[in-house]
Amino acid sequence: MVDDDARVRRSVARIIQTHGLATLEASSGVEALAVLEREGEVPLCISDIYMPEMDGLTFLREALSRYPDMAVVMLTGVADVTTAVECLKLGALDYISKPVLIEEVRARVDKAMEKRELVLQNRFYQKNLEGRVRELDRANRQALVNGVQTLVHALEAKDAYTSGHSARVSRYAVKTAVQFGYTAERLEQIRLGGELHDIGKIGTREDILNKPGPLSPEEFEHVKGHAALGERILAPFLSESPTVLRIVRSHHERLDGGGFPDGLSGEGIPSEARIVAVADAFDAMTTNRAYRPPRSPVHAFQELQRCAGTHFDPQVVEAFLRAFTDASALPIPT
Repeated sequence: MVDDDARVRRSVARIIQTHGLATLEASSGVEALAVLEREGEVPLCISDIYMPEMDGLTFLREALSRYPDMAVVMLTGVADVTTAVECLKLGALDYISKPVLIEEVRARVDKAMEKRELVLQNRFYQKNLEGRVRELDRANRQALVNGVQTLVHALEAKDAYTSGHSARVSRYAVKTAVQFGYTAERLEQIRLGGELHDIGKIGTREDILNKPGPLSPEEFEHVKGHAALGERILAPFLSESPTVLRIVRSHHERLDGGGFPDGLSGEGIPSEARIVAVADAFDAMTTNRAYRPPRSPVHAFQELQRCAGTHFDPQVVEAFLRAFTDASALPIPT
């Protein structure tokens, strides 16, 4: 209870005590702040507006800046209503007009304490809700990763020659993306896109996937459908990851516009898809396939350089070569 009039302080303090609350008294804002510093935050403070040394408005600002959860009710004369409203704007929960009436003090105190309790409860629920949302988000992300791994394993079970291909492409793409300054969530999108880039081959016939010779035009058209199909498969689950969907759809586009499924060219091809395209081609060249034995990493480097500017983005090829300087360590193990 803060008031420079001792009679008012004691009268209000007695009313508060009938609520079962112990009281502390101070004759000014300066003394009140010292009491709070010594005793710690209290649930409720009733303060006069006009006091020596520090007026009620200044005390209110100072007190709430240090103890934001404290409920403050201001005492005001009938002519001080405008000032009382200003106090409400600064964070006071209510005001009581002088001369004080016992029932009014009790009603205002009850109301202020209820408001404080609601604020604290809302903060508690909000904090716990945010934690629960984060927990569910982590669980959903983990479920997605688990689902991704299941899809990738299902794909590789169909095509023994591509065992480990998705994981290697993902790792090649990530190291290449780092050369361009990708970090954090953007880099994670590259990683996931690399793992999922061929997921549409779930819909490709196994006899075509494992065919030991060249594909017929009809068979090649069938294989080309995997890029768009992969995007359609993943779209319901990755609507908040458009970068991954762009990688899956566009990793077979060519810089000269001769790729598929959309015939994009140059800067029209998403940059992340251009990165995965180089990683995908390198891994395809350096691992065993049904239709040919693997090439050496050095030969694959030369082929990437030869096709830079037509098939591949030259800057991505250069970044890939900077990221993987030791040909003897390639292809990377999975």
